[in-house]
Amino acid sequence: MSSENYLKDITEIKNLMNRSSRFISLSGLSGILAGTYAIIGAAYAYWLVSNSKRGYLILDGEIFQLVVLDLFLVSLASIGTAIYLTTRKAKRNNEKVWDATTKRLLLNFLTPIIAGGIYILIILNQQRYGQTGALMLLFYGLGLVNASKFTLGDIKYLGYTEIVLGLACAIFPGLGFWFWVLGFGVMHVLYGVVMYVKYDRK
Repeated sequence: MSSENYLKDITEIKNLMNRSSRFISLSGLSGILAGTYAIIGAAYAYWLVSNSKRGYLILDGEIFQLVVLDLFLVSLASIGTAIYLTTRKAKRNNEKVWDATTKRLLLNFLTPIIAGGIYILIILNQQRYGQTGALMLLFYGLGLVNASKFTLGDIKYLGYTEIVLGLACAIFPGLGFWFWVLGFGVMHVLYGVVMYVKYDRK
């Protein structure tokens, strides 16, 4: 066996091992759309609050309930789009969507997200609103970094960015809304574009 064939075999084995241990069918387009949904949802929330009598949110107010509904719809649309586009990409690449790797990916991603969500609900119930945006960015970033071991490694850079934005948001809580838009909206669009160009257009 020539050295060239040997290196080719090694490369193929490495690719097979990578495919078996990582979920690589994430769609860049889903990131672009998720960011777009977040920006649209944020614009609607900003309009709601700006045109309310108080001009700010309170936990038991009608505007707060509408903002929560807005956030829920944005999350639902993002998750639904990600599932649809990722499933379509996996089928196109003859890859399994639901296997042990996917389960590990979801477990590592959702653990910080669920813990963070519960903590945010606790402090909201205590009427401590100022750090909500920072905590959402921090726990989401930790979830991405935690899950990056089981999917495309590039996702950890998005996670690090979300963590940095979360810390900056904690320092400047008055700008929490804009950090949220930057983290969940703009950064998702930029990340999705990079992933689409790098992986999806092949």
